[in-house]
Amino acid sequence: MTPAPGSAAADRARGTATDPATPAGEVGSTPREVSTVELERRAFRKRQGAASVAISVVSTLVLAVLAWLLVINTPGWARVQQQFFDPEIALASLPRVWDGFLLNLRVLAMSAVLVLVFGLLLATLRTLRGAVWLPLRALAAAYTDVFRGIPLIIVLYLVGFGIPGLQMIPVRMPTEFWGTIAITLTYSAYVSEVFRAGIEAVHPSQRHAARSLGLTHGQSMRLVVVPQAFRKVTPALMNDFVAMQKDVGLISLLGAVDAVRAAQIETAAYFNFTPYVVAALLFVLLAIPTIRLTDWYTARVRAREQVGGIV
Repeated sequence: MTPAPGSAAADRARGTATDPATPAGEVGSTPREVSTVELERRAFRKRQGAASVAISVVSTLVLAVLAWLLVINTPGWARVQQQFFDPEIALASLPRVWDGFLLNLRVLAMSAVLVLVFGLLLATLRTLRGAVWLPLRALAAAYTDVFRGIPLIIVLYLVGFGIPGLQMIPVRMPTEFWGTIAITLTYSAYVSEVFRAGIEAVHPSQRHAARSLGLTHGQSMRLVVVPQAFRKVTPALMNDFVAMQKDVGLISLLGAVDAVRAAQIETAAYFNFTPYVVAALLFVLLAIPTIRLTDWYTARVRAREQVGGIV
């Protein structure tokens, strides 16, 4: 028989017996004793934590020893260190590489905005219902198939050297403009498929409920479907953004003096490959915050989905 809430039996069952002389609303000073099982669990967790720390330390030391044996202790390490990791040349080449890196940042910022807009537009076209929209659906599907299949380097050559050759634009556009167009064309195909997967992952009842409330198809997509789809595919979009951060360095193929091209110029000037390492470090420093933010958001979404249960 379950004791009634508030009774002395219930208080004893909880381990917080109330003194009859204690005024109402105050809890007695008798502390609740921790069970033996709970003490054993805490001791086990403590042992597990100590064991995990010890294993981490040992594995790190083993990795450091292997790196020393396989890289630093090799006969040619001194020559490689001189050619790739010269601190004086790194400091001397940093200003010019940094100026080129600012160009990469401008191209990245503009491409990211255009890719989001154009990718969402393509995904919307591919999810249109009805036979009248078949030409648009087929055109969007053909676009994604073509630009997902062509390597980005070839797209850069086609856009950067082919379109200006048509002389459709009387003004000579800078190479960063054509690089932005090429990156946008390629990554819009990938991002559109991510958006389409998110839109199709939203349960049809959401769309039906919105239409039953009197919303049009466009209003249902804008107010109900797309926000849920965007939340579902945010980690995938952030991963594509990380990949785009690296690929903006390919605009140097068009002649733009970005970080990669500046590193190439400095390498030819010093007869040393350290400027390339400087450019690589700048791209790594750009990618690390986005990668960590992606991991944090993914863990946050997973924790919210697992509320109330353990998977």
